Amino acid sequence: MKFGFRLLIQRTVLGFTKSPNPNPNQNRNLHISASRILGLRCAINQTHKPYPNWGRFRGFPVTYYSYNKPNYVADYSTTLESRVNEKNFESIYVQGGGDLGKTVGEELRLKGIVGSEKIESCEEGVGRVETVAEKEAWRLLREAVVTYCGSPVGTLAANDPGDKMPLNYDQVFIRDFVPSALAFLLKGEGEIVRNFLLHTLQLQSWEKTVDCYSPGQGLMPASFKIRTVPLDDTKVEEVLDPDFGESAIGRVAPVDSGLWWIIMLRAYTKITGDFAMQERVDVQTGIKLILNLCLSDGFDMFPSLLVTDGSCMIDRRMGIHGHPLEIQSLFYSALRCAREMLAFDEGSKNLVRTINNRLSALSFHIREYYWIDMKKINEIYRYKTEEYSTEATNKFNIYPEQIPHWLMDWIPEGGGYMIGNLQPAHMDFRFFTLGNVWSIVSSLSTPKQSNSMLNLIESKWDDLVGHMPLKIVYPALELEEWRIITGSDPKNTPWSYHNGGSWPTLLWQFTLACIKMGRTELARKAVELAETRLHADHWPEYYDTRSGRFIGKQSRLYQTWTIAGFLTSKMLLENPEKASLLFWEEDYDLLEICVCGLSKTGRKLCARGAAKSQILV
Repeated sequence: MKFGFRLLIQRTVLGFTKSPNPNPNQNRNLHISASRILGLRCAINQTHKPYPNWGRFRGFPVTYYSYNKPNYVADYSTTLESRVNEKNFESIYVQGGGDLGKTVGEELRLKGIVGSEKIESCEEGVGRVETVAEKEAWRLLREAVVTYCGSPVGTLAANDPGDKMPLNYDQVFIRDFVPSALAFLLKGEGEIVRNFLLHTLQLQSWEKTVDCYSPGQGLMPASFKIRTVPLDDTKVEEVLDPDFGESAIGRVAPVDSGLWWIIMLRAYTKITGDFAMQERVDVQTGIKLILNLCLSDGFDMFPSLLVTDGSCMIDRRMGIHGHPLEIQSLFYSALRCAREMLAFDEGSKNLVRTINNRLSALSFHIREYYWIDMKKINEIYRYKTEEYSTEATNKFNIYPEQIPHWLMDWIPEGGGYMIGNLQPAHMDFRFFTLGNVWSIVSSLSTPKQSNSMLNLIESKWDDLVGHMPLKIVYPALELEEWRIITGSDPKNTPWSYHNGGSWPTLLWQFTLACIKMGRTELARKAVELAETRLHADHWPEYYDTRSGRFIGKQSRLYQTWTIAGFLTSKMLLENPEKASLLFWEEDYDLLEICVCGLSKTGRKLCARGAAKSQILV
C-alpha cells in the first residue's frame, strides 16, 4: 500500500448516525481542500444494508454506515423534475419509448411539468423504441458501475462474469471511462461523471514512484481500483488505489489520461450546463498542473509532445515512440479545452498566452508536415537529402526509400490522411484511426484535410472497416518488421490487438467526426454494421484478422468501452445538436499568431500564407 495521502477520515466527519439515508444536500458547496487533508477513505459497517442504487458493489461483501457524502463531491441533482422540462421531454421519451413514456408522462402530468398534449402523443407510442442490443447495452453498462462511499465513480474496464483472471480489467480507467461518461451525460445522468472527475482529481496529487523515482507533478493515473481494508471485526474502509503506470506493462506513465480528463471536464460542463464545476479552485488548479506538465520546456525543437511507446491507447510496444499523432491530436484538443475553461486573471494570463502560442505552432506543424496525399508523396519521392540550411525543403532529412510500396497503390486520388509519427529521418506512414479522427473532431486538420480523411475511409472501407469498425492501425506489422518493432510481442501478432485489430470503441469518435463534417451516412453505416455483431458476440474488446471477422484471440468479453462507444454513437446520431457541444470549429485567430520570430533575424518567413490558403478552400 502506497503512503501518499491515505489518511483515515474521522468518524465525526463521516457522521455515523442512525438516520436512514445520507443527507444529500449537506456540504453541498464546500470545496475540495478539506479532502486533500483527510484523504480518500470511507469507513463501512458490516451490519447495515447496502444502498442498491448503482450496479453491483465491487470488493468485499460489505454494507454501509449512514454517512454524509465526502465534501469534495457536491450533490448533483438527478431528480425527474430537474432533468425533464417542456423542451427536452420528447427527446427523453424517444430514448425510452413504449410503456416507459406512458409512465413518465403520467407522472409529469400529475406534477404539472408538461401539458396533456405531450402526454397524448407519448401514449400513442410515437418515438423510436430501443433495440434489443441497446437495452442489453444499457443493462450491462449500469452493471459495470463502481461505487465509492455509496456514490457512483466510474465503470469497470470489463465485466465478464466468466472471466476468472480479470488482471487489471476490474479497474476504472480514465481513458476507458470517456465513452461511458458521454453515454451517461447524453442520457441526462451527470452525477457519475461529476464524481469521477473530482475523485480522479484527488488522485493527481498522490505519491507515485517506480524504483524510487517520481514523475512530474500533475500526472493523472491510468486507472484506479476501490479496495476494502478491514478496520476491526465490524468495520472495513474503502480506499481508492491508483495506478500511475507502476503496475502497467512496461511501467509507462499514461500521457493521455490528463488530456482525456480535461476533454471530459469540458464535455460535462457543456452538456449539463454546470459551469460552476470548472470554476472551482481545485479544478482550476488541476487543469493548470496538467498543462504545466505538458508545456514544460525541454530539449525538443518541435511543438509536438515527445512520448515513449505505450503511453496512450496503444499501450504496448508498437513503434509509436516519438511524436505519435494520437497524442498530438489529444494534446491540441486539451489545450483548446483548457483555454476555454481557465479563469482569465493575472495568475493565468501568461499560461493562456503560452497555450495560444503552442496551439498555433502545433497546428501549423501537424498540418504542414504530417499530411500525406498523392501530391505530398510525389514531393517526398523526389526529395533531395542532406540539406544543411534553414531554407531546406526536406527539413527532417527524409529518405525517399522510406515510402512503403503498399502506400503508392493504396492511397486514393481524392483522399489523404495524417501519418502516424514524424522524427528526424523517419516518417511512420501507417494510418492510425484515433489520431486522424480526433484531428477532425478538434479541428487540428483543415476542413479540406478533414474531408479528405473521410474520403479515404470511405474509399478504403474494406481495409479500415471490413466486418467490424474500426481498424486501430493499418496496415499491420508482419514478419521481420513485427519481430523487430514489437519485440516479437505474442499479443500483437499481425492483424490482432493493437497490430491491425478492429476496435468497436472507436465508433463514437468516428461518429462525432462524421457528424461534424456532414457525413452522417458513413457513421450510420458503421454503427449498423457493428450492431448486428456486437450483441451476438457479447461485446468483445477487439476483433482479429484483416477484415475483422473473428473475435480477438485474447479479447475480453463484455468490454465496457465497447458497450459505451456503441450507445454513445447511437445517441449522437439521434441528437446531432448534442454532438456540436463535443467538437471544435476552426479557430481563425490562431492563423494570425506566429511565434517563430524569423523576420527579426532576417531569415525566410515560415509558410503561414500557404497554411491559410488551405483553410479557406
